[in-house]
Amino acid sequence: MDVLAVFIFSFVSLFVIVNPISGVLTFISLTAQMSFEEKNAMAKRSVILACIIALFFAITGDLLLKVFGINVDLLRVAGGILLFTIAFDMMHAQISHESVTTKEIQESKNRDDVWIFPIAMPILTGPGTITTIIVLIGSNDMLEHKLIVILAVLLTFAVSLLVFMFSRRINKWVGYTGMLVFTRIMGLFLAALAVGFVTTGIWNIYQTFL
Repeated sequence: MDVLAVFIFSFVSLFVIVNPISGVLTFISLTAQMSFEEKNAMAKRSVILACIIALFFAITGDLLLKVFGINVDLLRVAGGILLFTIAFDMMHAQISHESVTTKEIQESKNRDDVWIFPIAMPILTGPGTITTIIVLIGSNDMLEHKLIVILAVLLTFAVSLLVFMFSRRINKWVGYTGMLVFTRIMGLFLAALAVGFVTTGIWNIYQTFL
C-alpha cells in the first residue's frame, strides 16, 4: 500500500466534499452580527463538532455496514449517485439541497445554535461527507489504511477551521465571483470522484458474480 497516495486521495476526496471555501459565504451570513472573537469561537465549536461527527463514522463505519448488511461497493454506487447530485448543484453555484436549503439558512439566523445546525451539520459534515468517509474506511481492512483515512479527516477539518477563522479576509480577497468560480471547480472534481465511486462499485459487484 502506497501510504502517501492513499493519504493524498483520502484528503483530496474529503476536502472536495467538505468544501469549506464554499461554506464561507453561509458562515459569514450567519455570523455577520458577531464580533471577531465571537465569530472565531463559533468557528471552533462548529468545526470541532463536525470533526467529532466525522470521526464517529470513520471509527464505526465498518460496524454500520455489517449492522445494515450493506456491502461497501453498494454504498460506493449509492454514494456516488448522491455525490454527483451535490456536484451538479456545485457546478451551478447553488447550495446543495441534500444538506440544507436556503430557507433553512435564513431561518437559522435567529437561533443561537447555528454552530450545530446548519454549520457543523450538514454544511461541513453532511450525508455526502459521511458516505465518503465510510467508503474510504471500508475500502481496505488494514489498520494502517484506516489510520491514514482518520489522519486525512483531521487535516481536512484543521484546514476548514483556518478557512472559517479567516472567512472575512478570504471573502475580501477572493470576492463573491471568486467563490462562485471555486465552487464550480470543486463541483467538477467532485463529479469525477462520484463517477469513480459508481464505476468502481459496479465493477466490483460485477466481479462477485463471475
